[in-house]
Amino acid sequence: QVQLVESGGGLVQAGGSLRLSCTASGRTFSIYTIGWFRQAPGNGREFVAVINTSGYFTDYANSVKGRFTISRDNAKNTVSLQMNNLQPEDTAVYYCAGGRSMTWVDPAAYGYWGQGTQVTVSS
Repeated sequence: QVQLVESGGGLVQAGGSLRLSCTASGRTFSIYTIGWFRQAPGNGREFVAVINTSGYFTDYANSVKGRFTISRDNAKNTVSLQMNNLQPEDTAVYYCAGGRSMTWVDPAAYGYWGQGTQVTVSS
């Protein structure tokens, strides 16, 4: 079992950057694939990025490729999401999630979720 806590959200102007962190408690963090999702008002939860247990495999939604970078440090029980060139359409609550399924774009594949952190991008 693992508990996840997101941090690093905030308000930024278009073109700016933020770095989100997902910190886990529990000794089993390294066995979980970690995904980032986001949810804007009125929308469903949208896949953003994923990183596998070792950190050697990553995948991104087309809308964030080239702008966002996911990384992990298993020694520190942390996954980070570096977000550059943010745009107003990136405004959402961002969640990290832990799971062990290969269907990483599906929120239902993840059993553990953080509480979310708000990212707001002004134009």
